[in-house]
Amino acid sequence: MDFTTGGRLEVRITPDDVHKRVSVRLLTGDLSGPERFTDVVGVLTSWTGGVLHITRRSGESVRIEESALVAGKVVPAAPARRRGPAANARELDRVAARGWPPTEREPLGEWELRASGGFTRRANSVLPLGDPGCGLDEALRRVTGWYAERGLPAYIQVSTGAEGTQEVLAAELETRGWTREVSAQVRIAALAPIADQDADISAVTLSRQIDDDWLARYQRSSRPTPEALSVLTGGPSVWFATIRGEAGESPAAIGRCVVDGRWAGFAAVETAPEQRRQGLARAVMTALARRALEEGASAAYLQVETDNGGAHALYDGMGFTLHHSYHHWRAPSTDSA
Repeated sequence: MDFTTGGRLEVRITPDDVHKRVSVRLLTGDLSGPERFTDVVGVLTSWTGGVLHITRRSGESVRIEESALVAGKVVPAAPARRRGPAANARELDRVAARGWPPTEREPLGEWELRASGGFTRRANSVLPLGDPGCGLDEALRRVTGWYAERGLPAYIQVSTGAEGTQEVLAAELETRGWTREVSAQVRIAALAPIADQDADISAVTLSRQIDDDWLARYQRSSRPTPEALSVLTGGPSVWFATIRGEAGESPAAIGRCVVDGRWAGFAAVETAPEQRRQGLARAVMTALARRALEEGASAAYLQVETDNGGAHALYDGMGFTLHHSYHHWRAPSTDSA
């Protein structure tokens, strides 16, 4: 990355560039030894007291001493995306929220407080898609109080890594003692190539209804609460896929898809451990994609935890690419007790 003017490294950022996306080069390691440099790219979330904080695409906050800077510049808000359907982070976050709907919600300005008896963080966290209509400290006070009334920890789901995401909010939460617990990726793809996968879907059964067999394979909740069932079956147009196991056994594989306009959202794609690497998950997704195409969808999305390597390999092979990441930040225990 070019930081030079006339062949000389230059620091071309100032504290006035806070909240902009920047790229910096800094000196690292033992200054008495050979010089070593590293580059950091992300949103400049603060620059005070001779210290910069930059939030990377991954949601990680990097602390940099001003004295270590050797070069820096403002860069475009987000890199151009060459593959996958056109979409912005706010659209995708809204669509994904509709596809995993909470049993209870309440607006706070442009934030949405969501609760579902504790079933998944996605359905029990704040979706902050704009201005809460009050100062941040007041908003956080209301958030922690709302979840405390329900006996739940307070979480805020914060997106990073694309134009219009919330790196600044992530940095503000960190300074207030909130903890980033779980990170995940939002991945997207064109739907037709998924439906065209070379997969044997003859054993896949599709249903509008969720049954005991499907739930027996579902890892999160084999004995779901009413709130869990409401979340799983909620959404604009929901389909469940099952590949039955042998007599008396749990299904070999399951999946869920919700169709919402042009989007088809995939979730709960799970395979019996002893039957993995046999193409069953691919078959489930292919069958669901074909049904979603019939309903008029053209684009696909899914959400997968960052450390789920096996799932990433499957989704890479089916053409899904990273759009942005999101993170669940938990309130300090003294606030959510």
